[in-house]
Amino acid sequence: MNKAEFLQDLQQKISDLMRQSPAAEIEKNLKALLNQGFARLELVTREEFDVQREVLARTRAKLTELEKRLNDLEQNLPQ
Repeated sequence: MNKAEFLQDLQQKISDLMRQSPAAEIEKNLKALLNQGFARLELVTREEFDVQREVLARTRAKLTELEKRLNDLEQNLPQ
């Protein structure tokens, strides 16, 4: 058996062992538990966060523009 065959065989045996071990079941249960916890926290995806950040930036820019226009209008009112 050459080195490449030995390593491939060893990798296959380790993979088979991991699939049969309790570690795979523990990992599956841990992932499910974490998903439940995250669902309860009502987290948002990065994509949703980025979209809301862009909306907020546009809203702030618009507010700044409107405040400036209002200030200009107030300055031009006859007293």
